[in-house]
Amino acid sequence: MTQESSQASGTSGLHRVVVIVDENSNPFELGCATEVFGLRRPEIGRELYDFRLCSPEPRTLMRDGFFTLMGAAGLEAADTADTLIVPNRPDVEVPRRPDVLDAVRRAHARGARLVGFCSGAFTLAEAGVLDGRRATAHWQWADAFRARFPSVRLEADVLFVDDGDILTAAGSAAALDLGLHVVRRDHGAEIANSVSRRLVFAAHRDGGQRQFVERPMPDLPDESLAPVLAWAQERLDSPLTVRDLAVRASVSPATLHRRFRTQLGTTPLAWLTGERLSLACRLIERGESRFEVVARRSGLGTAANLRALMRRETGITPSAYKRRFGQGGLTA
Repeated sequence: MTQESSQASGTSGLHRVVVIVDENSNPFELGCATEVFGLRRPEIGRELYDFRLCSPEPRTLMRDGFFTLMGAAGLEAADTADTLIVPNRPDVEVPRRPDVLDAVRRAHARGARLVGFCSGAFTLAEAGVLDGRRATAHWQWADAFRARFPSVRLEADVLFVDDGDILTAAGSAAALDLGLHVVRRDHGAEIANSVSRRLVFAAHRDGGQRQFVERPMPDLPDESLAPVLAWAQERLDSPLTVRDLAVRASVSPATLHRRFRTQLGTTPLAWLTGERLSLACRLIERGESRFEVVARRSGLGTAANLRALMRRETGITPSAYKRRFGQGGLTA
């Protein structure tokens, strides 16, 4: 496997995402990073990132010897990254290479954004950049992580953690959740939705949702929530309640709550609020400048409620969001 195609586009001037691939790295998370950040985007009409792979060695044996990676740039490419994705090796008890850890420290010192997928949190913690910071990792390794890195504020029960310039994701599929979150943070909800559609993946699962830890399977599996979710998404501007969703699904509110927890890892109200906020972001991106109209059409009620939710969930106000992602304000 080589990365010639990812370097051939000559996408200079774009935000550069570099992935360090180390010996025994997981292929799945590498694939997630490539899908989210590395592919050309003809459906959008422009490139989003300059994507590169780098490795400490010319030939890198991937996890369990599945295949050998060749043709990646040398480790010095990490020094050019705006976002650096660190190695995620399942052999978490094995110390990371000193040159890899040094590359992570240099990137952090110069202000690059750092991302760890799954066991990548171990790489970040070993580099010393997570001390006193929030992070997550796969629930399977939570105890081992806490024992080795007690100064890190591990949140082992969530999909991903956005701690500003350092972001971490839990198990494998959560890498896609975090990747789409990064795209949403960089380019807005509309483009993130476009990327998710190409991935055929849920456009938005909040990082605070619970990881899907092992649990006994029910004798009779619950019916899919897809019909009621689709029904609600067409009526976000209406005063929907959890009871309305339960009636539509022909179950009690308590049963609906259990199904949401089991199938989506969140509550009906949290899901509904997230969908409404996502719609509000898309309306702003499409040029609606009247925030009271945005709030009404997205079902958030008032401009004040819109401001409070956007600040809580995105860290910026609707006005700042409009300047960054609204028509005429999108960055290239």
